Amino acid sequence: MAREPVLTFTEKGIYCAAGDFFIDPWRPVHRALITHGHADHARPGHDSYLATHAALPVMRHRLGDISAQGIDFGESIRIGTADVSFHPAGHVPGSAQIRVAVDGEVWVASGDYKTEADGLSETFEPVQCHHFITESTFGLPVFNWQPQQTVARQINDWWARCAADGKTAFLGAYALGKAQRLLSLLDPETGPILTHGAVEATNRVLREQKIDLPETVQATADLKPKDWPGAIVLAPPSALGSAWARRFGPQESAFASGWMQLRGVRRRRAGDRGFVISDHADWHGLLGAIRETGAENIYVTHGYTEIFSRYLSENGWRAQIVPTEFGDSDDDTEDGA
Repeated sequence: MAREPVLTFTEKGIYCAAGDFFIDPWRPVHRALITHGHADHARPGHDSYLATHAALPVMRHRLGDISAQGIDFGESIRIGTADVSFHPAGHVPGSAQIRVAVDGEVWVASGDYKTEADGLSETFEPVQCHHFITESTFGLPVFNWQPQQTVARQINDWWARCAADGKTAFLGAYALGKAQRLLSLLDPETGPILTHGAVEATNRVLREQKIDLPETVQATADLKPKDWPGAIVLAPPSALGSAWARRFGPQESAFASGWMQLRGVRRRRAGDRGFVISDHADWHGLLGAIRETGAENIYVTHGYTEIFSRYLSENGWRAQIVPTEFGDSDDDTEDGA
């Protein structure tokens, strides 16, 4: 008689009966194990939360007074009859893949992940398993990222040209993860780095965790733009072109996202520039991560699920699409691809 799978996909989220817990549930539950702090994965309303020590400060900043327990990367705990551990996902600081083992059967729920080391997040570590739950945000061959330092040069060169032309450079990025990654790539010798309040609030949380970030100045209402010539401003994409941004006078705006790989998206964004950089794995990163797990059974969640799962099925894996309510990672959403 076949036993029940270690993880099942329910209307509330990914469920483990052996431990009576959910992973990144999208409905309120008693016990939630959380891969990272983005709002489509860490939602309010759960009775208790378990996440990495590195992810909890941002979660508390966003969710308020929650009942939460922290865990170290690689630490193994027993929940019911399930052995659980958290392993680096490389997506944003503190992000994790969650390994669940019951009677020798191992599943890994990867959440969102990036295989390129960025110098800010804990570097992705492949985890051996029988069953692997993967995103497919950029699950098309067209998505093929350039090395991070190549994009860093592009951004710094653009900023320098803006400064030389007497313009303020506005760079749009989500406030958790992408903004701090870009901040770590900026050359402070070019000029001052200003931040929108949403970005600076997250910066403060991460700095309190001893994450090293360049010096920034929050662009509050009383800040006089004329006193900050040659500045670059990091802000959520929704703030670009707003009344808040227009008070800086002559300016250029740019978006930093994996979606900038697609010409149609660049045109719709109507920014002056688009830089291709993502906190998600590209096509080769997804395939490489899956190969390194050794898993034969792959469960494909949000993104290009149909195309990616079909490719996997045609190339030796047992792949299937599973329904979730995780975001598809547009720059104006919490995930900020």
